[in-house]
Amino acid sequence: MNYVILNNPLRDWALALACAAAVYCAARIAKALLLKPLRRAAQDGNSTWHDIVFKVLEEIHPAFMLVAAVYAGTLFLELPATVSRVIEALFLIGLLWQIGRLASRAIRSWFEHYRRQQLAKNAEAVTMLSSISFLLRLLLWTFLLLVALDNFGVNVTTLIAGLGVGGVAVALAVQNILGDIFASFSIVLDKPFVIGDFIIVDALMGTVEHVGLKTTRIRSLSGEQLIFANDDLLRSRIRNYKRMFERRVVFAVGVLYQTPQAKLEMIPGLIKTVVEEQPKVRFERAHFKEFGAFSLNFEVVYWVLDPDFNIYMDIQQAINLGIFKRFAQEGIEFAYPTQTLYLQAPAAPQPTSA
Repeated sequence: MNYVILNNPLRDWALALACAAAVYCAARIAKALLLKPLRRAAQDGNSTWHDIVFKVLEEIHPAFMLVAAVYAGTLFLELPATVSRVIEALFLIGLLWQIGRLASRAIRSWFEHYRRQQLAKNAEAVTMLSSISFLLRLLLWTFLLLVALDNFGVNVTTLIAGLGVGGVAVALAVQNILGDIFASFSIVLDKPFVIGDFIIVDALMGTVEHVGLKTTRIRSLSGEQLIFANDDLLRSRIRNYKRMFERRVVFAVGVLYQTPQAKLEMIPGLIKTVVEEQPKVRFERAHFKEFGAFSLNFEVVYWVLDPDFNIYMDIQQAINLGIFKRFAQEGIEFAYPTQTLYLQAPAAPQPTSA
């Protein structure tokens, strides 16, 4: 036991090794004992906090346990200053990295839980959660990085000032990306649409599935996913049908020019009766609008008191069938494209005088 290795007797090395092994094993056993009941509670789904704590504790990495165990063992040894500083630096880096993992996982888990709670009743809250979660984790890792640099003797104040100057140059280089990021914050704060809204962007339409920092993803009616850059999306004209309270409908009906005047005067009232027979409808007007190329055209306007597109189509179908039936009963014929050609025989030549 009097044998000396690197200025430490063999007894101290054995004690250091035993301490390191004990710390590592104790950490692994403690983690396993804590996770077992938490895993059971999380699988039962009865407690949200059990699920969050379980996911956070899962982030304790064996590599950090090993680094902590080695650091605890070296406390029993007298090592050269350089070696001690390297071990302390490794332990500090591992500690800050582990704290970052735990805190980041806690933030993500809580926001995921809150997102599931709010998805059905408050889609607007869901839209901003991903951005807030990202910002919090970015601030967390930035703070930990500054703490690490400060402990290593770096002048953090000077570094921050230098980063500010460099940040201007970087911002100019990546201004398109930054434009999309700031546009995402504008979407979050101003809420022109949220997840679940049905929107039309120029000639493209679909349901909003995801609002990210760079892009927004929309599921089109035909099934494919449309991806828009956030900045480009905000520069476009957006029609949000999810926020429609009632739908204004305009349609036209054309009848033959041969229709008697008495029946023409009857048509607006007839159409009004058919429209008002439908549920969830508010009739506005029906007028003889114009003399068309081959028909006498009537314009009809009414409101559907429900924004659902399928309800609107059911009502319009019922109105069309009703008008067809009433026109048949009254002997009114619908117009269709026709042309009338008038033929005239050439005039007979005039006799010439001798």
